[in-house]
Amino acid sequence: MIPTEDASARKREIEDKLKQEQETLSFIRESLEKSDQLTKGMVSILSSFESRLMQLENSIIPVHKQTENLQRLQENVDKTLSCLDHVISYYHVAKDTDKIIREGPAGRLDEYLACIAKIQKAVEYFQDNNPDSPELNTVKARFEKGKELLEAEFRSLLMRYSKPVPPILILDTIGGDEDMEVQEDVTLEHLPEAVLQDIICISAWLVEYGRNQGAHTQTLLISCRPLFQPQYNMPKDGTVHELTSNAILFLQQLLDFQETAGAMLASQESSSSASSYSSEFSRRLLSTYIYKVLGNLQLNLSNKAKVYEDPALRAVFLHNNYNYILKSLEKSELIQLVAVTHKKVEGSYRELIEQEIQNYQRRYSLNDLLTLTHLQLAEAWNFEQLKDKERQIIKDKFKGFNDGLEELCKIQQGWAVPDKEQRDAIRQAQKRVVSEAYRAFLQRCANISFTKNPEKYHRYSLEQVEEMIDKLFDTSA
Repeated sequence: MIPTEDASARKREIEDKLKQEQETLSFIRESLEKSDQLTKGMVSILSSFESRLMQLENSIIPVHKQTENLQRLQENVDKTLSCLDHVISYYHVAKDTDKIIREGPAGRLDEYLACIAKIQKAVEYFQDNNPDSPELNTVKARFEKGKELLEAEFRSLLMRYSKPVPPILILDTIGGDEDMEVQEDVTLEHLPEAVLQDIICISAWLVEYGRNQGAHTQTLLISCRPLFQPQYNMPKDGTVHELTSNAILFLQQLLDFQETAGAMLASQESSSSASSYSSEFSRRLLSTYIYKVLGNLQLNLSNKAKVYEDPALRAVFLHNNYNYILKSLEKSELIQLVAVTHKKVEGSYRELIEQEIQNYQRRYSLNDLLTLTHLQLAEAWNFEQLKDKERQIIKDKFKGFNDGLEELCKIQQGWAVPDKEQRDAIRQAQKRVVSEAYRAFLQRCANISFTKNPEKYHRYSLEQVEEMIDKLFDTSA
């Protein structure tokens, strides 16, 4: 039995807790009622805001659309005005360019050509849109006058700054032909650079608009002069020299004016046959001219190659340039034109290319460290009981081969052989020579105890050697 006093205390404690719970429950109920009231108020506010926002949107959207329409109309008006200004400008071209055209291109060629371009655009506009317009005749006449003044300026520049020299004499002088008999002391002087650029610019413009083809040919012949000046910007990787590409480009451009160039060369001939020259005679003269250009280019490249201290790189440089010349000749009509007087020109270049490949193969081996000569072992040795000196010789041969191979790949990996077929052929030839020597050396040393650490000297397998050679002439490897 629980004592009466304890039961009363227990009852009072329970009654107090119950009272507290009831008070808490009342507080929660009041809080929920307040929260519900706040929620209803917020919903009412948001509903009102949404309603007002919809009203505002309904009011703004039409205004926005009207604004867009107005902006579009404004843009159309601006474009229309711009087009009108553009069209009206064609009617003012003759007047705006009159002063510059009358004064001619002397001293302000760029400005003059810009005026000619404006006139040309005006001619095209009136031809397309208003062919019966009197303005068309006006701008046409102005355009023809501009071309005449350009031709006059072209002739004036040539007469003022150049001394006529027979083309054959130019080539012979470049090549240093000692057998040539010169009637008078003739020196070849370069045109001033600014004048030469003006001549080329005018000539190109005249050719573009179908006038004075001979003028452009003469400019081409003049532009050949600086091709054989000393140049020292040698490519570090032995690739094709800028001189070679420029010379070939000059000859390819000359193909477009074969008849004119041939006639010019024939006009310089003093023989009796020149008085009644035929097209075939002119073609043979042009063939000889091109052959002399190629010959002087070859001589110039040979001299430039001497800049390279490494004989192997010298051979790579000449090989690349000779191969580029041959490929360029074969891709154009130049090979047929040169063959008119020199039928063996193709074979000559192939011999030069093969000769430089052989020169490279003789020089690449770094003092014969990668050849059979270096890797041979004396037959008189007792390979079962090698002396210390003999062991050291074998070690030195391994070390020499390893160092030579690494040095070869380090240096020649940065060289270039652009022609893939030639590049692969050179690599294969390399592998044949090196692999043959290295294979024989490894077989000879296979059962010879020359060191306690063979892996230190036998650093590369035969397959690894060939893989390294395959990375020659590949800067990305």
